[in-house]
Amino acid sequence: MQKANSTPIRVTALIVGLITNALGNGLTISTNMGAAPWTAAEVNLAKLFNLSVGMTMFIAGVLVAIVNQLLIHQWDKWRFIGETIYIACFSYFIDLFLALYDWIGIPHLNIIWRTILCFAGICIFCAAISIYQRANIVMHPNDDTTNILRFLYLKGHVGWAQLVNFLIPMAVILLVFLVTRHIYSVNIGTLLCILCNGPLIGIADQHVWLSLHHNFRAKANR
Repeated sequence: MQKANSTPIRVTALIVGLITNALGNGLTISTNMGAAPWTAAEVNLAKLFNLSVGMTMFIAGVLVAIVNQLLIHQWDKWRFIGETIYIACFSYFIDLFLALYDWIGIPHLNIIWRTILCFAGICIFCAAISIYQRANIVMHPNDDTTNILRFLYLKGHVGWAQLVNFLIPMAVILLVFLVTRHIYSVNIGTLLCILCNGPLIGIADQHVWLSLHHNFRAKANR
């Protein structure tokens, strides 16, 4: 059994993972060439309710954090508080990076460059997910869902965990489309996320920050 990483290493991994996750996700949104299903669902909800993407992500994240408590079959208040703090910081950085990318002019690049940058964004946030899932101090509620499904329900298979976790946002996107007749942030990048997120996270597990182990816990701290 692998020895747990020290607290300073895990905290550093958390910070690095949080910022790079927002950086990568923001890039996929800005290019409009397809975001991850959860991100795309939140962008569509933001359009529907006329909210910022960051605010919509925060509200959705808190709801998912509640669902995670049900999945682990107990009340882990520190896990819930941590995920709420994470999504608050993440949603802030998303709006910050979106403003930066808009200032740079990424939304106005030609389709080839936007596609390349979208794919780069996917690789970036998959590596980020791998990093802070392994650190496992706190994480994005959606990615904690994947972690819970992976280790408690699906025998460690990250690919299946990602696919199961994508069913809800895809349903949300469909429902919003039925109301508005418009779909945002769904494109070739979304398909790549559905097919490759799990494998890309698995690759990052094996090749990015090798000394960072899976510090997984299922039980609440007492």
